[in-house]
Amino acid sequence: MMYVFLIVGFVLLIKGADWFVEGSSAAAKLLKIPPLIIGLTVVSMGTSLPEASVSISAAIAGKNELAVSNAVGSNIFNLMVVCGVCAAICPLSINKETLKRDFPISILAAGLLLGLGAVGMSVGHIDGAVLLGVFIAFLFLMVSSARKARQEADEEYKAMPVWKLLVYMIVGIAAIVGGGKMVVSGASDIAREFGMTENLIGMTIVAFGTSLPELVTSVVAARKKEVDMAVGNVVGSNIFNILFVLGAAAAISPIAFSMENIIDTIVLIVMTAIVMVFCFKKKELSRVHGWLMLAMYAAYTAYIFIR
Repeated sequence: MMYVFLIVGFVLLIKGADWFVEGSSAAAKLLKIPPLIIGLTVVSMGTSLPEASVSISAAIAGKNELAVSNAVGSNIFNLMVVCGVCAAICPLSINKETLKRDFPISILAAGLLLGLGAVGMSVGHIDGAVLLGVFIAFLFLMVSSARKARQEADEEYKAMPVWKLLVYMIVGIAAIVGGGKMVVSGASDIAREFGMTENLIGMTIVAFGTSLPELVTSVVAARKKEVDMAVGNVVGSNIFNILFVLGAAAAISPIAFSMENIIDTIVLIVMTAIVMVFCFKKKELSRVHGWLMLAMYAAYTAYIFIR
């Protein structure tokens, strides 16, 4: 049964991502909003629903010990594997706004989490409120950018009917979230059969499983040449995971912050800075960069297993 869950889950993820990207791209064109903004907001929030579901449900139950590990682990996976795979498939041109605004905000969010968590080795109710406040400010910035883009847009597109793009997006995200849960469930059962500990499962399989929507959605977007949406999805998801997911979880129930969390958050900040350096000169992630990022993630994973 666990293998059936895996197969069905992957099918739902792939097909759901295809529909969701199609609907999101159509929405961007209809509203005259750049795909980058759609990726940073609607797509990134939609594909981050598994992380939000896992962390917030755990917080309500008072069992959110792995909330930081899941969010930070997912962010490292999003950045190095999702962007890495996309770049290996098709070189990703990077919008200058992504370099000037979105990557720095992602680093700022991780740095804020590191600072709040290192003080007292926990992320408490007030810390959660601070993270949520910064998230609201980020949303206002995105709305302002979207309004400006609409005023400047003068291109005409053959629009998909509104009802159709809504069906694509709603059914797509439902399939993504459902498929992600099935994959995590099946993979976790298989991992336990091989004797993996709960902590290791949380740092690897759960982080990987909750990031599968980002991976599949971004790969599909890259294959459809929606590279702005692919990159925006990753960066937006990373911002969303820290500011909203951890912010909401901490506001509900304080989260313990361990030395391993400090190390992993520093790794996330360093890796984000490295990817920015890769992009800086030619405003793109090449296939070579993609393979380097995948190799760096493999080294990080090996470190997790031996520490």
